[in-house]
Amino acid sequence: MFKRPHILVFLAPAVIVYTLIMILPLFGTLQLSLFRGEAFSGLDNFRTLLGDPRWSASFWNALGNNLWFFIVHMLVQNPVGIALAALLSSNRLRGAAFYRTAIFVPTVLSFVIVGFVWKLILSPLWGIAPNMLDAVGLKALFQPWLGKEAYALTTLALVSVWQFVGIPMMLIYAAMISIPNEVIEAAEMDGITGWSQFWKVKLPLILPAIGIISVLTFVGNFNAFDLIYVSQGALAGPNFATDILGTFMFRTFFGFQLQLGDPNMGATIASVMFLIILIGVSGYLFVVHRRLRRYQF
Repeated sequence: MFKRPHILVFLAPAVIVYTLIMILPLFGTLQLSLFRGEAFSGLDNFRTLLGDPRWSASFWNALGNNLWFFIVHMLVQNPVGIALAALLSSNRLRGAAFYRTAIFVPTVLSFVIVGFVWKLILSPLWGIAPNMLDAVGLKALFQPWLGKEAYALTTLALVSVWQFVGIPMMLIYAAMISIPNEVIEAAEMDGITGWSQFWKVKLPLILPAIGIISVLTFVGNFNAFDLIYVSQGALAGPNFATDILGTFMFRTFFGFQLQLGDPNMGATIASVMFLIILIGVSGYLFVVHRRLRRYQF
């Protein structure tokens, strides 16, 4: 079957570890979602989650918030990352290595640190945000953003953008510097330089990388949990305005305060999250990726 059986020796540890920490828990979660206690219930848990008013209201609220969380990242994080990569790939920019490092550093910080620090910064009582806005004459614009239902989720999404914008920046930067010099030189000979060169030459060539970044953003945002939990707690306040599928699943599975844990319904929510991610990634691979491959060298 294999012409080089010794390759299996090197693959086996990774396959075993991946199976133990990913595959088996995944199938265990899917199995748990099909039971109520010890009795097999089929898809009854899914019907309850989507149809029972006691569950469906919370589920659709969390799903809508999760979708908005993802949209903010797509509209802000990825375009900003692409713009930063375009600027940092310019040979005329001095200190590009320092800027790349400074922008990427927040990515390696703990969610706990990021959530706690930004909660302090944005606090209307002891935060520095009011004083910073006051220094430039814009204190009237300050609001307790994390305490208002209309602003809390968007504020946390922008905090997440600040933390992770370094990832799309570095991936796009790597894609840009891999473009052959012959292509750039040919464009310059035709008089295409600056931003015009980026839009007409570089952007079509880095579309596959942008597609991968979009998929990673989708998967990461629909698996999000840590930042919301650290900043707003398991109840994802105010009034569940920042509740996403991750926090909803956590409260349901483990219980919180007066809410008792329900492992079966928690596993059902986790299974729905998995199906959403599976459908999204499959749609990219079978629809979008085929069209983007034409731009690869």
